[in-house]
Amino acid sequence: MLPIGPVGYGNSPYSALSAFAGSPFLICLDRLAEQGLISRADLGAPTDFPHDRVDYARAAAYRTTHLRTAFAAFRAASGPERAAYDAFCAAERHWLDDFSLYAAIKSAEHETSWAVWPEGRRLRDPGTLEVLRHELRDQIEFNRFLQYQFSEEWRRLRAYAHERGIGLIGDLPIFVSHDSADVWQHRDLFSLDDQGMPTVIAGVPPDYFSATGQRWGNPLYRWHSRRQGVYAWWAARLRTTLDRFDVVRLDHFIGFQRYWEIPASEPTAVRGRWMKGPGKRFFEHMQRALGSSALPLIAEDLGCVTPAVQKLRDHFRLPGIRVLQFAFGTDPQAPTFLPHAYPHRAAVYTGTHDNDTTVGWFEEAGGGESTRTPEQTEKERRAVLAYLGVADGSQIHWDMIRMVQMSVAGTAVVPMQDLLGLGSRSRMNRPGLATGNWEWRFLKSELTHELADRLGTLSRIYGRE
Repeated sequence: MLPIGPVGYGNSPYSALSAFAGSPFLICLDRLAEQGLISRADLGAPTDFPHDRVDYARAAAYRTTHLRTAFAAFRAASGPERAAYDAFCAAERHWLDDFSLYAAIKSAEHETSWAVWPEGRRLRDPGTLEVLRHELRDQIEFNRFLQYQFSEEWRRLRAYAHERGIGLIGDLPIFVSHDSADVWQHRDLFSLDDQGMPTVIAGVPPDYFSATGQRWGNPLYRWHSRRQGVYAWWAARLRTTLDRFDVVRLDHFIGFQRYWEIPASEPTAVRGRWMKGPGKRFFEHMQRALGSSALPLIAEDLGCVTPAVQKLRDHFRLPGIRVLQFAFGTDPQAPTFLPHAYPHRAAVYTGTHDNDTTVGWFEEAGGGESTRTPEQTEKERRAVLAYLGVADGSQIHWDMIRMVQMSVAGTAVVPMQDLLGLGSRSRMNRPGLATGNWEWRFLKSELTHELADRLGTLSRIYGRE
């Protein structure tokens, strides 16, 4: 699943406000009603919300009203639940206190980035922060309450899954947002100037998705000059993530071997340079910190993959990623994305959150804003039909699902949009575009018994139960 932190700029889960906190949007209001913290009758039914899109502003307003009601009721309570809350706050203090303060100040500053806060707040003057902890104490405690409720609910979710033999695969972005509690709290671990602004930023050079590359804008870690601090922060981050998931997709794995450094003043990612990443030393440190030589990670090794990246991945026996959509185009790695070339130690996807849906990809005309010409699009269509051995694309999503299921790859992943056979309107993200992403959602009613039976049948046939 996508990262589950509180979304930041552009409502992107990859620009979360914290690498440790959970999104309050994922707190179930019905469960709070079951606890007696809110009235189910007061919840109503927001029937005028869009069917297949998330309206983040309206959803936040609707949910916050009820979460505050629940918070007021919780504060008046005592007993085991309150003791569990106190224990949670004590155990997570290393990130929770600063995140709760950061989120409270951000609310008081009308949700602006910490980079434009008054100097005392921006640069964490101790006296200023002590005053704010007193002035904003109610909001700070509300933020702690939200994280406690999220944690408890996620714990129950994971236990429910485990009882049914189901594991959860999470997603861990390599970089964090500049406007996050993490960078605000640990400015010394990132390449920032004296005022807290990035001097260099992350991205990737021109590629399949964009002719000018991708200027992500995330601050870069001081991997070498602040190694001990960065590694300690990463170890804590991994422990928290693995408390929630059984396996984690490590986003932009190539960045651990080398990363694209862009001067912060550059408007695109074209004028950057490759820099040496932390490499083996980082993962050896994580093995020691987690007390295991087998790291439960999937290496998202898409992009400018070099032999050195492959060597790093294979040294730690991490499965890499194969994307079936990429097997029929001009990607330099296309031959390795064909199922007959997969190794067992791999995770294969029909497509990812950065791709069009399979139906949208197949039906795209090409040209215009597309990354493919009409000729390339038609050539790929012919190639995929020939490879799949089908006469037309009327069931292209199921044909592709069958192909990844029957492959020898140890893990097969299918986006929900492909299970539902949806087109480009349901695409999750268009890399390089700052708005209009991360809004798609499905309804529970769309997850039918017929869909489950069809997927279950394929899973049984190909030994993926």
